[in-house]
Amino acid sequence: MTSKSKANRGPSAGPENRRALLTAAREVFAAEGFTAPLSAIARRAGVGQGSLYRHFPDRTTLAIAIFDENLADLEAFVDRPESTLDGLLDRVIEQALASTALIDLVSANPHDPHTAHLAERLDAVVSRLLAREQAAGRLGEHVTPPDVILAVSMLAGVLARSDAEDRPDVARRAWGLFHAAFAPR
Repeated sequence: MTSKSKANRGPSAGPENRRALLTAAREVFAAEGFTAPLSAIARRAGVGQGSLYRHFPDRTTLAIAIFDENLADLEAFVDRPESTLDGLLDRVIEQALASTALIDLVSANPHDPHTAHLAERLDAVVSRLLAREQAAGRLGEHVTPPDVILAVSMLAGVLARSDAEDRPDVARRAWGLFHAAFAPR
């Protein structure tokens, strides 16, 4: 019996392999937690472990790549003039529900130079949207970007520590608290 191996497409397969690895990592980490074997991610992505390590030499690099994509989504959302803080928090909740296994890794290393750019990008997203929301009268002038970022961090942390089946309810309750605290006075 002969086995058929996939043809090596060389460097042209790199972007497709990276995309497959990120998708697989989200799925595997969500199902099995952040300590899931990296071999399971490579297998799910349909690539060899060598390809995984070429793109992501360690778990932290992989987690950062996922958060980079999450932030790119938030940046694109905020670029739309009709975006609101409600919409941003809904997206953050959605991302946190899908990425809870990665939250502790990144939040445990806030001063890691590899994660510093994540905080800078989040600050820029929040600052732009907050200014627009305050100008429209939907948020109180007392709310600052660090307030919103603290709320997002608190929400991500509590979701990461909640049972999976409780997370949507916890997110709704937390959002209710934030909404009341951020309302114009």
